[in-house]
Amino acid sequence: MDDLAAAATLALGLVTVGGYLLGSIPFGLVLTRLAGYGDIRKIGSGNIGATNVLRTGNKPLALATLLLDSGKGAIAVGLAWWLGGSVLAAIAGGAAFLGHCFPVWLKFKGGKGVATFLGTLLALAWPVGLACCGTWAITAAISRISSLSALVAAALGPVFAYLLAGQEQAWMALFCAVLIFIRHRPNIERLFAGTEPKIGAGKNKA
Repeated sequence: MDDLAAAATLALGLVTVGGYLLGSIPFGLVLTRLAGYGDIRKIGSGNIGATNVLRTGNKPLALATLLLDSGKGAIAVGLAWWLGGSVLAAIAGGAAFLGHCFPVWLKFKGGKGVATFLGTLLALAWPVGLACCGTWAITAAISRISSLSALVAAALGPVFAYLLAGQEQAWMALFCAVLIFIRHRPNIERLFAGTEPKIGAGKNKA
């Protein structure tokens, strides 16, 4: 039993630390610097995610950021699932999401986690991920507001996970949803004030 407990503890530590470090990779910042736009944190909202990268006017770069930020959550989940099953996968996904929001490389000042949240859910329970992506897309098509779409998808994520997956997925989705709402506090204030910019507005070419 001691050996089993030690192995379980080691696996838990590996997926938590590994997921966090993978999630901490700031792809938006790296890609915009490589593309010659400088520091993305000095453009638009100052966020390192795909929505702010889009404000450079470079759509392929924004798409690449979206895919990479989504992918790091999915990779963390996949590796943890291979190592120890769905519970470890949920923990790794939550750790990757936490790493994106609070990356050690950027003094814990990261993104808002929406792409990583969606990528994590797609890998952890694809019906839940598709439901959240569909919710985001429908809300975005109606409102043309990225933050509102993210908030609606995040709010429904735990519900979808509970109905379509299991408790560990629902708890992970709830953890991420709470952090998404906290990270979007300025956006929520602007939504209530009616001043939140719409998708594609405020492009600031460097």
